Amino acid sequence: MVSGTGFKVGTQNVTNGDRLPQRGSVALLASAVVSVKDSTAGARSPRSMLRIPDPRRVPRDDWMQLARFLVVGASGYVVNLAIFSVALLLGLHYIPAAIAAFVIAWVNNFLLNRYWTFRAHGEAMMGQGLRYLLVSLVALGANLIILQLLVDAGLGETLSQAIAIALVTPLSYLLSRRWSFR
Repeated sequence: MVSGTGFKVGTQNVTNGDRLPQRGSVALLASAVVSVKDSTAGARSPRSMLRIPDPRRVPRDDWMQLARFLVVGASGYVVNLAIFSVALLLGLHYIPAAIAAFVIAWVNNFLLNRYWTFRAHGEAMMGQGLRYLLVSLVALGANLIILQLLVDAGLGETLSQAIAIALVTPLSYLLSRRWSFR
């Protein structure tokens, strides 16, 4: 149901399965109210893609999807750190080593997320891959900034990379779920 103000009201899908709670005939939750324009797949605002859902209202399937994403992320984390460490041993500077590790881990994560985490293999791979690459490049940029700050603060390069990856993961999940594999 659409109210006169242009907002969806009542129990219905808002974005990616998030639901508004039912309270009598009107259900409005300030953090979950999304304009009709923003709830369409083609007109998602950056704010709606980054909105963190209320954990008490997230369906079980979404928790399972998050668990799969974390497993894929863990495998990418291991791949990333292994490639990063080998590159350092081969004498590469830590920034190019991080980029090389990113590229190899990206391929691993894209394929696993596409076919297992989000089960979104019905859509064209090129479009999905491009969106996932853009999300991953945003994550890489954030990762490199954090990596540089931590190394400059005196932490070891591998520990800094591990921390940077962990800090960027929530951003990557939200954008992947709500845009890359929608």
